[in-house]
Amino acid sequence: MTENKEISLPPVAGQSSPRTILVLGGGGMKGIAHIGVWKALEEAGIRPDAIMGTSIGSLIAAGIAGGYGWKELAEVARKLTKDDIVAINRRAVFFGGVREESVFEGDHFRRYIERIMPVKTFAEMKIPFRLNTVSLVSGEEVWFGTGVRDDLSVADAVYASCALPIYFPPLHAGGDHFVDGGVLDVLPIRKAALWGAERIIGVDVGSELLPPAADYFDRGMIAIHDRVLNLNLREQRSRCLDGWDGPPLVYIRPRVWHLGGWDFERTQFFLEEGYRAARQALKEAAAA
Repeated sequence: MTENKEISLPPVAGQSSPRTILVLGGGGMKGIAHIGVWKALEEAGIRPDAIMGTSIGSLIAAGIAGGYGWKELAEVARKLTKDDIVAINRRAVFFGGVREESVFEGDHFRRYIERIMPVKTFAEMKIPFRLNTVSLVSGEEVWFGTGVRDDLSVADAVYASCALPIYFPPLHAGGDHFVDGGVLDVLPIRKAALWGAERIIGVDVGSELLPPAADYFDRGMIAIHDRVLNLNLREQRSRCLDGWDGPPLVYIRPRVWHLGGWDFERTQFFLEEGYRAARQALKEAAAA
């Protein structure tokens, strides 16, 4: 596994370090649960000083930081269909397609992100916001947003953070190739601590490594890729959470780990489970 180097994350220029940072992790469509979490936080009167996101978490976090409430986000989620995100790269399914960058078209997904984003630039964000990507050139995590790199549009940066290799092509910008931030850090709570957080609310919607079905490996290279990815994410979760020695952490783990990241049929369940898990975690944190 590639070593995930610690990088410093400076405070926002002219501001003190954020006291409470909300961190939204990656997990494909299961990330819709983040919206239910945001509803619970709004009802509890909790407004984070900053938000960080990875992969699908970066998309939801960008919407929150850009000014959406949970109702606007839930409306976007309920209207979302597979066709909004997935457009098959037909060149990849013909002979010689192995030389293509991905099985899906990237521009189709990027245009969807651009349509739903409430803002176009990081300067327009209502809440300080950062997302991570991974450079295929340097092999390192690269952060975009408030107080760090802001030379991409919000839509381009969010796309890059969601560009899961094999499925979507990298974002090509400035001579670099950026892919899904979850490749190196799917739940960047340690980066939130480096930003200066005094309290972290971390939402983990990643999958558990469950026993594969009997015919799992007959499904080809995509199934094998997904299995390797889940192995990577399991190791990341262990490294991230075991022996946590950072600031107080409210860890929210919606019960969605058994579901696939491409499940477009369970939107309402994801919303409700994120809400339930957040209310429970906040109740436990208050009682501690």
